Amino acid sequence: MCGIVGVIGRGPVNQLLYDSLLLLQHRGQDAAGIATSNGNQFNMYKAHGLVRDVFRTRNMRSLPGSSGIGQVRYPTAGSSDSVEEAQPFYVNAPFGITLAHNGNLTNWLELRASLFKDDQRHINTNSDSEVLLNVLAHELQRAANGVSLDEAAIFRAVKVLHQRVKGAYAVVAQISGYGLLAFRDPHGIRPLCLGRADTPKGTEWMVASESVALEGSGFAFVRDILPGEALFISLDGLVTSEICATGAVHAPCIFEYVYFARPDSVLEGVSVYGARLRMGEYLADKLARQLRLGDIDVVMPIPDSSRPSAMQLADRLGLNYREGLIKNRYVGRTFIMPGQAVRKKSVRQKLNTIGMEFKGKNVLLVDDSIVRGTTSREIVDMARAAGANKVYLASAAPPVRHQNVYGIDMPTQSELIATGRTDEEIAQLIGADALIYQDIESMQKSISDMNPALTHFDTSCFTGEYVTGDITPAYLENLGRTRKSAQDGSNGLLFNMGYAAEDN
Repeated sequence: MCGIVGVIGRGPVNQLLYDSLLLLQHRGQDAAGIATSNGNQFNMYKAHGLVRDVFRTRNMRSLPGSSGIGQVRYPTAGSSDSVEEAQPFYVNAPFGITLAHNGNLTNWLELRASLFKDDQRHINTNSDSEVLLNVLAHELQRAANGVSLDEAAIFRAVKVLHQRVKGAYAVVAQISGYGLLAFRDPHGIRPLCLGRADTPKGTEWMVASESVALEGSGFAFVRDILPGEALFISLDGLVTSEICATGAVHAPCIFEYVYFARPDSVLEGVSVYGARLRMGEYLADKLARQLRLGDIDVVMPIPDSSRPSAMQLADRLGLNYREGLIKNRYVGRTFIMPGQAVRKKSVRQKLNTIGMEFKGKNVLLVDDSIVRGTTSREIVDMARAAGANKVYLASAAPPVRHQNVYGIDMPTQSELIATGRTDEEIAQLIGADALIYQDIESMQKSISDMNPALTHFDTSCFTGEYVTGDITPAYLENLGRTRKSAQDGSNGLLFNMGYAAEDN
């Protein structure tokens, strides 16, 4: 999971970019980077770690300029530990461009080969983002045709880029001496929005992954950048835009609403918090059909993103709501930790039980989703150890049965607990007395109820249907081999999936 931001300001923007990345820290905790533009000179600093640890006073002083971009990044299966794969990326020809990207290109291997063979461009890392940067640079060079750029040439370049590139991508890029370019893939799979701040020195503009970064930085939300749209902000603050791809179906990633985005963000006109409340309502209705409500003494969320769904479920069913699991926020996520024993230990360090809320009770635990099942199994064991009589588990999302190829680093199908198993078999493996999953139609309605214009979503990890239409069984098989090679520490071609999902 990555978070990106771009700013055209009226004064130094280094602090503004830093503050915005802090607000997007939930989208990536492995590395952070900022690139600013001071005249025709780029200044960049990036390193592994949290935003607050990466940037020191000396680093901030080395980032002068009134425009810039930034990114926070998660590690991914197959991606390198090298800081060179942290973003932004930079290329000096034809105009000097820095770029930050959230998503995953599904045809980046073919693009990399064509860049080397046909476009005479060299790629230094195994990052699809560097490939995307070089495709953009090449198309800008062609569109400019040897003369200076204008908005029409920039939009022509993005149109060709959409024709060449497949997958999910939300992008911010600086073009030296010109301004800030932002664009989304034709399906709008990854989020991107525009904000405005009117200051005594003039209007400032910000583009970010989530509205929370705008509002927390003093910018008013203007609108979402549309699927296939390119938006250019000149250094003097003039905003122009154009739809550079047509015919694609708008299909935002539904997992943003289930888990990734902050609850105080608004994506595509939908409150993430509101969507999670609706998920709780629909899940409550299904649970009432499948379980005896009199058998449930208390409802508890598995912190944190399942809390709105759990609260609404309890309220709708008239059940007691309690906080019985306390989260230690200073322990790393379990999905990136090597080895089952280490992951198991980490779950116990990350969550602790309040014994009085479990002892002698029939407990319904509510989670946002279940992926590999490791965390779920450990939490059920913890609940029983704390004295629970019975432990039921409800998921605000349907069973995850397929790989995601659009920027979520999910395990291969063989590692997903729901693949090839019934709900009853999954419940038995997890150790729960009963397991209730959200229906996929209800999950989609939770969002479309709040914005009827949203009629399609990327639900590929639940349905196996890939909206870009280019994903084959051979592609998924190769992806699985690459992931296994990375886990085994063996050599091989590496995929950069952009960000990672919780192993819960």
